[in-house]
Amino acid sequence: MALASQLSAAQVASGRKPSLTMIWPPLVLIVVAIVLPMVAAALWLKVMTSVAIYALTAASIALLYRKLGQVSLAQVAFMGCGGWVALRLAHGTGLPFEINILAGGVFAAVVGMIFAYPALRMRGLYLALVTLMAAGGFGILINVIQFPNGGEGVLGFAVKSVSYMPRPWIAQSDEAYFRYCVAVTFLGFLLIHLHERGKPGRAWSLIRKSEAAAMAVGINVTAYKIWGFALSGFLAGVAGGLLAGNLQLLDARSFPAAESVMIFALTIVGGAWNWYGAVIAALLYRFVPALLNDLGVSGDAAFIIFGAALIHALMTAPRGIAGQLADLAGRFGRKGGER
Repeated sequence: MALASQLSAAQVASGRKPSLTMIWPPLVLIVVAIVLPMVAAALWLKVMTSVAIYALTAASIALLYRKLGQVSLAQVAFMGCGGWVALRLAHGTGLPFEINILAGGVFAAVVGMIFAYPALRMRGLYLALVTLMAAGGFGILINVIQFPNGGEGVLGFAVKSVSYMPRPWIAQSDEAYFRYCVAVTFLGFLLIHLHERGKPGRAWSLIRKSEAAAMAVGINVTAYKIWGFALSGFLAGVAGGLLAGNLQLLDARSFPAAESVMIFALTIVGGAWNWYGAVIAALLYRFVPALLNDLGVSGDAAFIIFGAALIHALMTAPRGIAGQLADLAGRFGRKGGER
């Protein structure tokens, strides 16, 4: 009873209000999944599929930052790990697509657990540097071994004959695969929600507030930190498998360490405290550069926008764009109730 009361108190102290409903978010995703493929051109459908995939990655970053106060700059490396395993299994075994991306997620979760050990003794800038160096190491390693492309052997890399990763039988077309990625991303969001509303979420909240207090009430801080990093790695690994299915072939240049810094910064800009903050982060990361290119402006100009948005978020909007939208909706709701 004492443990339960302490955990409940920690949840209240974390400032998180229980969500009123989990009905409208899936409704929004269902509408988007049905309507968007009907109206979007092929190029924009590819872009929005990437948005759905990177929303899952942003959600994995937000989970660690929101619940444990940990900064991980290795999520792109986790995506690469998941994509590598998914590609190798797809080419080497012919297993169903779902098994391949889950296996990639499990492998990334194991790597995440390894990354959790530095988090047991450091946090903030030092942990960020460790994870960033690990991401840089992954980039060097993957440049050497390359991603599997249907070749034989352990690495499965071929120079001449290249094979493409088959998509799931229910999502062969780009339209169907977009809906598939939206569905998998929603399941990832739901998995995060169930953890946050359950015992892990209450333990994480107390650990974020005070590790000493958490240990005093009998919480295994080591186990729950490892659990958090494993879940974050799993989600990013699944996103990597989805990316492999979207492109059907991965390239080592797609996973530079600098991209982890960019995705983390955009997760802060989008809002780490709301589920749709991850969607906003993915839109900024994939949709805005594509839109600028379509308008005849270099997509690199988006970095200027992102830098200004990050400064704005750090100075005036610590809960990001999603937090500002939530506050705006709350003000309109109060004004409507007063009439």
